[in-house]
Amino acid sequence: MIALGIDPGTAICGYGFVEMVGSRLVPRAYGSIFTSPKMRMEDRLAKIYDALDVLIKEHRPDVMGVEKLFFNRNVTTAIPVGQARGIVLLCAAKNSLRLVERTPIQIKQDVTGYGKATKAQVIYMVTKLLHLAEPPKPDDTADALAIAICTTHCVSSIAWRNGL
Repeated sequence: MIALGIDPGTAICGYGFVEMVGSRLVPRAYGSIFTSPKMRMEDRLAKIYDALDVLIKEHRPDVMGVEKLFFNRNVTTAIPVGQARGIVLLCAAKNSLRLVERTPIQIKQDVTGYGKATKAQVIYMVTKLLHLAEPPKPDDTADALAIAICTTHCVSSIAWRNGL
């Protein structure tokens, strides 16, 4: 089973493909899609959609995980992230991917065992769980891998398989 984790953003959209092989998590591909702030917003969103669509068709995940939006104090940041998240959800729908949405606390809890873990703790655990030689960069890529790890755990649960 291959899970795709996405950390949506308009400047940097992190992605990570993680495969569950037996009880081991294996990274298949990861990185970030970058857009320039000099681009028109609609062009930035189109670039994210097109790049993500190519990645999905290439790696053929079984499920996509994405972080649930939470209300941010900075509306200037929250709106573009919401727009990028909408593009990600559209791409999932167009590729007939099942979607897993988890809160930041749920992701941290699943990856580190502590829902209030720091960014450094999440990156450390992602690196260890995936047996990576070095921490993934930028942070958006590490976050996407954490979401993919969380998604594999969620989909592996009996409740998920039973459609609950």
